[in-house]
Amino acid sequence: MVTHVPAEAHGDERGALLSFIEEQRGGIRRAVLGLTDEQASSRPSASELSLAGLLKHVVEVEQMWVSLAKGEPPAVERDQSNWHECFRLVEGETVASQLAYWEKVAAETEDFVRSVPSLDDTFALPAQPWFPPDGRVSMRWLCLHLIRETARHAGHADIIRESLDGATAFELVAKEQGSSWG
Repeated sequence: MVTHVPAEAHGDERGALLSFIEEQRGGIRRAVLGLTDEQASSRPSASELSLAGLLKHVVEVEQMWVSLAKGEPPAVERDQSNWHECFRLVEGETVASQLAYWEKVAAETEDFVRSVPSLDDTFALPAQPWFPPDGRVSMRWLCLHLIRETARHAGHADIIRESLDGATAFELVAKEQGSSWG
């Protein structure tokens, strides 16, 4: 754990889940801290992943899952023809524009999670071969899934950033706070 997640107010399960989602978002935001779009789009490791691509992907995924839970279509429809664009900046997109969009998506996520009557309320999973037919999941599952998805990619981002310029998560936390590490 690179940053501390404050304890939730007594009985505020939603607040706890949202705090852990935000902690993981911070890991990805810090990974692009101080980089140009070109640096963030580079692929310095054996992976096809870039920091800009990871950023765009987690923003789209968060927005898509919350839309699904609301019963709305996602802002961007992805299929085999355009899936590759989910992991890279395309014409007119920048790291700054993705960060600004994420801020909006994060606020919508928080508003939605706080507004649902119960974390036990469910919504239908999409019809995909990796989900059970007619599967349903709870709002709690949604939050836990967003934590898992974002944390997984925050770990990828740590490795990519360190491969780019040697900056570690601890150094980036310090840099974000205006100090230095070590």
